[in-house]
Amino acid sequence: MRFKSKKAVALEYGQRESPSLIAKGDDELAFEIIAEAKKHGIFIAEDPQLVAALSRVGLSEEIPEELYHAIAVILSWAYWMKGLRPNN
Repeated sequence: MRFKSKKAVALEYGQRESPSLIAKGDDELAFEIIAEAKKHGIFIAEDPQLVAALSRVGLSEEIPEELYHAIAVILSWAYWMKGLRPNN
């Protein structure tokens, strides 16, 4: 039986003008990234298409402009889930 591969990426926003990719991995490393995020109460969004696109970005690189809208939606949802507003 073949299992579906798991992918994960982690973004950082606030240290630079645009979000940056700070971690990415497949399978076991993906589960470790997710577990570490949960441990620290970091918002987790599951979007396979966005993960696939972000997986092509190099570590520590800012995300490309064509992904700004998708990331903005996720960031606004994460702020909303925590009861925050940008610059709050």
